[in-house]
Amino acid sequence: MAFEPPERLVRALGERSEDAPAQWLRALPGLAREALDRRGLTAQRVQAPGGRSSLVVLVRYSDGTPATLKLAPPSAVPGDELAALAHWGGFGAVRVLDTRHDDDALLLERLQPEVSLRSLPDAKALLEACGTIRRLWVAPPPGHSFETVAERTARQAEPMAKAPEEAQPLVRQALAVRDELTVFPPEELLLHGAFRQGKVLAGDRAPWLTVGPEPLVGERAYDLARLVRDRLEDQLASSTGAAGAKRRVNRLADSLEVDRDRLRGWTLFRAVESGTRALAAGRRRDAEMLLEFGSWL
Repeated sequence: MAFEPPERLVRALGERSEDAPAQWLRALPGLAREALDRRGLTAQRVQAPGGRSSLVVLVRYSDGTPATLKLAPPSAVPGDELAALAHWGGFGAVRVLDTRHDDDALLLERLQPEVSLRSLPDAKALLEACGTIRRLWVAPPPGHSFETVAERTARQAEPMAKAPEEAQPLVRQALAVRDELTVFPPEELLLHGAFRQGKVLAGDRAPWLTVGPEPLVGERAYDLARLVRDRLEDQLASSTGAAGAKRRVNRLADSLEVDRDRLRGWTLFRAVESGTRALAAGRRRDAEMLLEFGSWL
């Protein structure tokens, strides 16, 4: 079968300035065939629209057992994803099925890719999300090489400072909050790094399991921050506006015993970081929504 990457993946990788993602996309059909041959798998179909950072192929073993093959460019650090998933061992997260091969492909248990927490009403989805994410917050493995929250956000801060003048007041506020939050981190746990409702899929051995970590080590408030702005368009359309966003912060913080102010601060930073990145990529509408949400915090 053909392994054409979905348009969503092509568009997302095309937003990056470096040439490496484009080279990886050109090589992707061959990489997918090699990964399948090494593992003795048969491809069924490419998952579409798929994600913004990887190709997901639904596959079967020779005995008919279903699985999922995931291929991501080196810039996505698939080795870190593998290390985190292996450390969680299927507890709250998708299970790794095979670690014998020396390539960047991940062979994972088959979940239900079309059924995420976004299929539930928001209140129920948040409840299930909280139950899932708390299982992931464990001590990192000894000798790990994961980034820390301070390291990742310092790297993100550099392009934020170059955002257009219209965004600079909010950028300066977000960077000041980031500096304050990284002085004395309260804990060092293994974090998912990209957790939101769409990253939690229905499974067979457990009702809900998370996928697609961008793992790092740090405090829980950072990991919970992206969940706060889930269903952004609905929140922006709501009559409650800023008051509703602040209630959402407080509700999630209290549910998981996270400091409200730290969660609000990381939610602000992550919304503004995403907004300035969208601006740089020319996604003006996304940027405006993210920055407006950030201004509410």
